[in-house]
Amino acid sequence: MISTIAIAGVGGWVITTWMRIKNGYPLDGAWGQAVYPRKNEEAMERVKLLSQENAQLRAELGSVKDRLANVERIVTDSGYGLTSQIEALRQLPDGVKN
Repeated sequence: MISTIAIAGVGGWVITTWMRIKNGYPLDGAWGQAVYPRKNEEAMERVKLLSQENAQLRAELGSVKDRLANVERIVTDSGYGLTSQIEALRQLPDGVKN
């Protein structure tokens, strides 16, 4: 019984390690450090491209936030001001032009 459990545990560990190597995941050492860090040129280029895309998306998000702030300001501030201006125009005497 104990030997069956031990064989199943070792077999599971071997299969898990094989799958990690096959799919390019780094192996972990005893203290969690990467034993086999994958650093090839293709991966480094991909990281660089993703970093550039991330910077572009952050800039675009900042622009969208600024535009949204302007729309919110227009909607909240001008709504009240427009109503008060219309009411002021209604109260003007007939002979006075603005």
